[in-house]
Amino acid sequence: MTLPVALSGTDVIGQAKTGTGKTLGFGLPLLERVVVPADVEAGRATPDQLTDAPQALVVVPTRELCTQVTNDLLTAGKVRNVRVLAIYGGRAYEPQVEALNKGVDVIVGTPGRLLDLAGQRKLDLSRVRALVLDEADEMLDLGFLPDVEKIMAYLPAKRQTMLFSATMPGAVIGLARRYMTQPTHIRAVSEDGEGATVANITQHVFRAHNMDKPELVSRILQAEGRGLAMIFCRTKRTAADIAEQLERRGFASGAVHGDLGQGAREQALRAFRNGKVDVLVCTDVAARGIDVEGVTHVINYQTPEDEKTFLHRVGRTGRAGNKGTAVTLVDWDDIPRWQLINKALELDFHEPVETYSTSPHLFEQLNIPAGTKGILPRAERTRAGLKAEELEDLGETGGRGGRGGRAAQAAATEERPARTRTPRQRRRTRGGSEVAAEQAAVSPVAEAEASQAPAGDEPRRPRRRRTRVGAVPVQSAPAVAAEAPVAPVAPVTPVVEAPAVAAPAAVTPVAEEAPAKPRRARVRKAVQSAPEPDFQMAPLVEPAPLRPRRPRRIVETAPEPDFQMAPPVEPVRARRPRKAAAAPVTPVAEAPAVAVAEEAPAKPKRTRTRKAAEAAPVAAEAVAVAEEAPAKPKRTRTRKAAAAPVTAETVPVAEEAPAKPKRTRTRKAAAAPEA
Repeated sequence: MTLPVALSGTDVIGQAKTGTGKTLGFGLPLLERVVVPADVEAGRATPDQLTDAPQALVVVPTRELCTQVTNDLLTAGKVRNVRVLAIYGGRAYEPQVEALNKGVDVIVGTPGRLLDLAGQRKLDLSRVRALVLDEADEMLDLGFLPDVEKIMAYLPAKRQTMLFSATMPGAVIGLARRYMTQPTHIRAVSEDGEGATVANITQHVFRAHNMDKPELVSRILQAEGRGLAMIFCRTKRTAADIAEQLERRGFASGAVHGDLGQGAREQALRAFRNGKVDVLVCTDVAARGIDVEGVTHVINYQTPEDEKTFLHRVGRTGRAGNKGTAVTLVDWDDIPRWQLINKALELDFHEPVETYSTSPHLFEQLNIPAGTKGILPRAERTRAGLKAEELEDLGETGGRGGRGGRAAQAAATEERPARTRTPRQRRRTRGGSEVAAEQAAVSPVAEAEASQAPAGDEPRRPRRRRTRVGAVPVQSAPAVAAEAPVAPVAPVTPVVEAPAVAAPAAVTPVAEEAPAKPRRARVRKAVQSAPEPDFQMAPLVEPAPLRPRRPRRIVETAPEPDFQMAPPVEPVRARRPRKAAAAPVTPVAEAPAVAVAEEAPAKPKRTRTRKAAEAAPVAAEAVAVAEEAPAKPKRTRTRKAAAAPVTAETVPVAEEAPAKPKRTRTRKAAAAPEA
């Protein structure tokens, strides 16, 4: 149904059940429309139409599907010699770039690596005339949609676009029409009816406990007539765990999930296709498009997320008219999710039967021999296993799982050169002090011991002893002990005669006895006897530079008492005796005393009241003169009043006294009654 429409260059939306040949539905039209040298020789094309740039692009969601589609197209295009290249992540860039430079007709790739090479201008998509989105509902999902839009921006506006998938929701079709021009929607329906799954697949749904699932799966794998089996898990950790458990139970199992390197993933798939492994435990990475002949059983170890995932998982069996068995294990927590899937697909398993590994109906429905246990008998372990398949080094680019998988990592570890540095060099800093400082301090000792040590001894041994001692004064003790054997012993003995030098006398006998004993004993004795004179010698050298520094610091801090100088109040105290010098005015006659009393009204009210009570009555003229007095300068009036003779004529001048300071007026007023 698809071939005539696609060959005419019309946009197509193809939808059909799993295992019905969708890959060749879009692959054959691509291979037929590509211009190759054979077309020029046959006269169907001109030499100008030949190009080394890609003429068709197929975008797929997973790496495994990418390699499978590439192999199918290479097989179909072998007669016309069409150049097909797979571009996906997890491999080295260089081989893919070299193949692009040589020339490619059809490219099959994943979005990530396609965008990388296109962004680096190593992939030219301007000559693409046909675009195919395999598993279109996945490619137009929110996860891949931004990348797909960026890829379409590199393509020419005039092109053919084809979308193919087993599940095509209405929302995806509406979204796809934005990138297509008057597409033709082709939906293939089988003769047996409108069922979503292939009729050749027998469905079994059991309610199983999570702790009993490994045992239950082990017994299902021993059913009669079982060929290859695929077990689908929802998480990567679960897939790795189940693969390991099955391997311990005797099954030849492999794993495919995102945490493995690309080399390990392809190794497991090759072993599964070649029959070396008969159980493949995988996540939904391998749920779409993977076509392996001889898969008879598909087990959903965990309930899928939605009905689309369920259809793609189950579709790995019963392909191309073959029969298959699908077993779904539903945990108690997954019952609501399964009921939604059951309703959407119109199945008859709304309430799964509670099943355990010992349930009789499990053995009856799946043709499991009676008495089967969860461990595969040794007589039936005939598969070569995963290790029999060679692990290919793909030059991985830092993806999870490491470069080339575990085998490549082990090989890299073996090829690593041996360490040239010995562990003793690490221990040199265990004492907490710097290595360079220790070497500089004890270099004479190292030289002395190295000159006497045998040729086979290592020079690092004395350094370890010094590091263990750790104290700085002890370093000088080995120095004295080491210098003794180097210098002549005879000239050292006269030093004992001096009474002031007592330390060398104690060290000298130890140095004399040392040469007869082993080298280590000599150093230990020196360390035991030397500490006392060494501790006395050390302070003799250190205090010398420290003593002159202390008085300097005291001189620098001397300015502190300067800040305690007499406050500015003292000069005021010195002025008081000067004002008291005006006291000789006391022998004043009665008239001046009266004048002073008359001047009182010029003072503040309180002062006037007190003085008025003490002084005699004042004349009206004197009061008038006293009121005018404050307008003149105070100091001038005071000095003139003190210098003028005291007579009756000078009374008006005396009346001007109120301009003087308050204290002076008070004293004169107090002296007036005595006069």
